[in-house]
Amino acid sequence: MGVMRILLAGASGFLGTRLTDRLAAAGHEITRLVRKSDPGPGEAGWQPSQGQLDPAVVAGTDAVINLAGANIGDKRWTGHYRSVLRSSRVDTTGTLARAIKNLPAGDRPRTMLQASGAGWYGDTGDTPTTEEAPAGKTFLADLCRVWEAAARPAEDAGTRVVLLRTAPVIDRESELIKQLLIPFKLGAGAKLGGGKQWMAWIALADWLGAAEFLLDHDDVAGPVNMVSAEQCTNAEFTRAFARALHRPALLAVPGFALDLALGGLAEELQVSQRAVPAVLRRAGFHWAYPDIEGALQAAVGREAVAPN
Repeated sequence: MGVMRILLAGASGFLGTRLTDRLAAAGHEITRLVRKSDPGPGEAGWQPSQGQLDPAVVAGTDAVINLAGANIGDKRWTGHYRSVLRSSRVDTTGTLARAIKNLPAGDRPRTMLQASGAGWYGDTGDTPTTEEAPAGKTFLADLCRVWEAAARPAEDAGTRVVLLRTAPVIDRESELIKQLLIPFKLGAGAKLGGGKQWMAWIALADWLGAAEFLLDHDDVAGPVNMVSAEQCTNAEFTRAFARALHRPALLAVPGFALDLALGGLAEELQVSQRAVPAVLRRAGFHWAYPDIEGALQAAVGREAVAPN
């Protein structure tokens, strides 16, 4: 991969900060989009809720990466917060895509990596699900549908748009792991709901590696399942988590308790989603952590768990 000029939205988020560090370390020139009125070095201002972005900020970049959007997992999904989740994604994506479309052809970025979610598929039961599957019928599926549609102007303008259908990320600092550490610290590690549902997931190192891989593979466009090489059920996940923390996992957390403890994330963890990474496999991507046991050991293994 040659040195690129990259414009990155959502650079202050969990994935954004880590991807910025990785790409900067590789020598790429990163400009972070920020909403403040006085951008600092390496930053550019914009107001996506008002559709405002200076086209000169986008012109001449090699790639645009959009990871912006309100956090899925840290609040209850009230009617108001559902609106926030939607607008924070559609406004940012649409503002960037329209800015790309409105540029002269020679000034447009070659690539746009656009965040989306594995929630696109809704509840797929036991069926292995590739990128060709239609959107499901859950709130997250509908959210992903309008989110991805907002990027269409960039695609129509000839920019290669890659839709990153990201599963919950496995890392010590990720929302999923931080939330699920709570019951284990209380000595009550448990499978979620019935436990037989399939879980989509990806290790942080593999998400970062796949994003960098996709920047450099011009033959890949459209939806890409950013998921692990091997899938697991929730019960298998729970047993692996318990082994990584050297704690028991003997209980089951009912759905209503999940809603109280995990807010909106509970809805995602209770559907069965067996998303498979067909596009990444065909493109030749190699996973550092293909199975849940290795991913959880790397994320939380040998970490001290607070006493009760």
